[in-house]
Amino acid sequence: MDLSGKHVVVTGAANGIGHALAERFHQAGARIVAADLDGVGAERVAAALNAVRPDSCLGVHADIGSEQGNVDLIRTAQQVFGPIDLFFANAGVGIGTDLETTEAVWDTAFNVNVHAHRWAAKHLLPDWLDRGEGYFCSTASAAGLLSQIGSAPYSMTKHAAVAFAEWLSLTYGARGLRVSCLCPQGVNTNMLNQGDVPGAGASSSVVRSAGVVLEPAEVAEAVLTVINAETFLVAPHPEVLTYWARKVSDYDRWLAGMRKLQARVTGE
Repeated sequence: MDLSGKHVVVTGAANGIGHALAERFHQAGARIVAADLDGVGAERVAAALNAVRPDSCLGVHADIGSEQGNVDLIRTAQQVFGPIDLFFANAGVGIGTDLETTEAVWDTAFNVNVHAHRWAAKHLLPDWLDRGEGYFCSTASAAGLLSQIGSAPYSMTKHAAVAFAEWLSLTYGARGLRVSCLCPQGVNTNMLNQGDVPGAGASSSVVRSAGVVLEPAEVAEAVLTVINAETFLVAPHPEVLTYWARKVSDYDRWLAGMRKLQARVTGE
């Protein structure tokens, strides 16, 4: 897909990867709806992009942790810029640890990391299928291909996000829908830098020890390359594919290695 002149919605756009995606897509010529629960931050991103190209970006407060929040976002975007060409479900949360995690935290993790993708696709697909084209992108994580030491909710929801993207592609790919899924490892964002969350003092340390920490702009560049090629997996950390291959080739050996890594990082 050539993004020049296209209408793109990015959730979680106030900071981190989402902000970088909005900037990079805008540089490629797209009109952007930058959506975030932090509406002030989203408007700040939009103002900066509009200073470069007037009336090309809208900042929107959006709570995509509910179906109605996704409906409202899609309707607002369509009213301002017309049909949506690319929807990037980037917003995510890194919360929860183990089986003692409260039900409210589990619900939030699933609503934001998984159900938001489902709700957005549900309300985008009718128009896309009628048009015979549309592009759905989602941010999962390397944890969606591997796993996340220290956080059951994060591991489960990111696996589910990858699975949903796969299902969309195999179900609607022959009808014009294009799907890509972003699975980064360490990225210099608030989620990584706020400390060992998700997890009980382990997750951030594990991510940092597993490979290089990329800048959000580097991730956005990798995403654009994949969107231009209209292929599925965005893996900006090549080592993730190596770990993934080892996992599927010898599951028990991989699990044993992960247990050793966990023990090394946690000291337990």
